[in-house]
Amino acid sequence: MNADPQKIELLIAMAERLIAAIEADIAALKAGRPQDLCTTDPEIQRLSMLYGREAAGLDPARAKAAPSDLRRRFFDTTAKFRDALALHARLLTRMRNASEGMVKAVAEEIERRRAPACSYAPASSYARPHAAAMVYNSIV
Repeated sequence: MNADPQKIELLIAMAERLIAAIEADIAALKAGRPQDLCTTDPEIQRLSMLYGREAAGLDPARAKAAPSDLRRRFFDTTAKFRDALALHARLLTRMRNASEGMVKAVAEEIERRRAPACSYAPASSYARPHAAAMVYNSIV
């Protein structure tokens, strides 16, 4: 079976470009600047979609028939891409958890300040819950 070196070279080039964008995102997240993320750029998203399509269309038998140096570059690039994606996903999860925690803390503080003071007197022992709690809990 014939190897398809042009397709493998194309995949390597696309992966290297995606790796550069992901590494820039990682640097932005570590610097605390999520507004500088590169992967939200439509061009990078199109490149990612194209890479996925091309990678899915790569025949493993043809890839094995490629020259060994090209195969090694392809495997090394793919491994680096997977490592960068894993680190990127971990950092995004941490940022999301931190921001969700801050939103929850702010909502709880607002709810605490809006709640009427409950005394031990029987007439005011029941305080109606505010409708704002439904908004903070995403129920509405």
